[in-house]
Amino acid sequence: QVRLTESGGGSVQPGGSLTLSCKAIGINFAIYDMGWFRQAPGKGRETVATITSGGRSNFGDSAEDRFTISRDNARRTLRLRMNHLKPEDSGVYYCSVLSLNVWGQGTLVTVPS
Repeated sequence: QVRLTESGGGSVQPGGSLTLSCKAIGINFAIYDMGWFRQAPGKGRETVATITSGGRSNFGDSAEDRFTISRDNARRTLRLRMNHLKPEDSGVYYCSVLSLNVWGQGTLVTVPS
């Protein structure tokens, strides 16, 4: 059974940094494209960043130049390093195995205004 578990969320002041992690079990992690998504209160889920099995990354407009997505295939872990956080970055962050439409339970990030 595929399971994704996110961690690392919390409350951080504007301008601060956080690193989110997503641990995958039950899949051959290395062969799948992965992604981070965010859902703010009252809004739809949006793409934050994706990374291919080969390590090529893409970012949503709000994340580019501030966020870094990375993967550690040996540890089956996906990470999202977020710098210079803004209040509009707040929301629940989910990781996903893109082609399997599998999602974690999410981790909450709060950046107060």
